[in-house]
Amino acid sequence: MLEQLLELDTELFIFLNSLGSTTWDGLWLVITDEFTFAPLYAILLFLIYKKYGLKSLLIMVLVIAAMITFTDQTTNLVKRSVNRFRPCACEDIMDTIRYIAERCSTNRSFFSGHAANSMAAAVFGGLVLRPYYKKLIFILLFWSFIVAYSRIYVGVHYPIDILCGMTFGALSGFAFYKLNKYLLKRSTSE
Repeated sequence: MLEQLLELDTELFIFLNSLGSTTWDGLWLVITDEFTFAPLYAILLFLIYKKYGLKSLLIMVLVIAAMITFTDQTTNLVKRSVNRFRPCACEDIMDTIRYIAERCSTNRSFFSGHAANSMAAAVFGGLVLRPYYKKLIFILLFWSFIVAYSRIYVGVHYPIDILCGMTFGALSGFAFYKLNKYLLKRSTSE
């Protein structure tokens, strides 16, 4: 059963990865770069500051730092435990895929840290700002999906890596949103 699932995952990866074209490679390399969206994060922090004030922003920055650390380190722990090779390092398919990332990391594939972190940020930011910007969460979720898909496009993650990373990220984002809500409530009651 697991072997069949991994085989289907590989076939889906090869199909999705083959949809790429040299015309769009540059765009997807920009999208997959982890620093590309720093301006988006700055805008979200500014909106939080504008709606919640400095004290709440400082609490949220600490919660966000803890959330990203948690998702990132959990991702690394799972990668070392599962030990699945990235598609670009898998000898069975490496010669048939489009690999355009700068380098094929020796880090393992399951699950995607980009997918987990971007989804955690999207869920957290979307929920925190939902009272003020109702549709922002949908924009952030779409952005997270695009970032996650970029990992398939550049040849470094399988679809299951993406799906599991996004699921873990969504759960993490929601849990840290709840923690944030609790801490903000406590800070205002003091």
